[in-house]
Amino acid sequence: MEKDYYSRLNQYRSMWVLVFFDLPTETQKDRKAAANFRKKLLKDGFTMFQFSIYMRFCASRENSEVHTKRVKQSLPEYGKVGILQITDKQFGMIKLFYGQKPAELEKPAQQLELF
Repeated sequence: MEKDYYSRLNQYRSMWVLVFFDLPTETQKDRKAAANFRKKLLKDGFTMFQFSIYMRFCASRENSEVHTKRVKQSLPEYGKVGILQITDKQFGMIKLFYGQKPAELEKPAQQLELF
């Protein structure tokens, strides 16, 4: 049984959900809506990748769909929001650059999921 669990957690089944957004912040109401959207992402287990990009690891495509639906239910009234689902294998090929030097991607903390 333990072997079956780990065989399901492979780079092609595991998914990353990335949420990227551009929300208006001109008024107090806009800023509050943007802050509430960020708080909901954090509450659902997303972590900040960049200021307007949040990401979450999911053990399966089905699990990534659950979190995608939650994001859709939390969409603010105004602004642009994109949701991207990619495999762990694809995410592992990311190249990050700070200034002129390439930087290694920090391995995110392993997230435990209880069913």
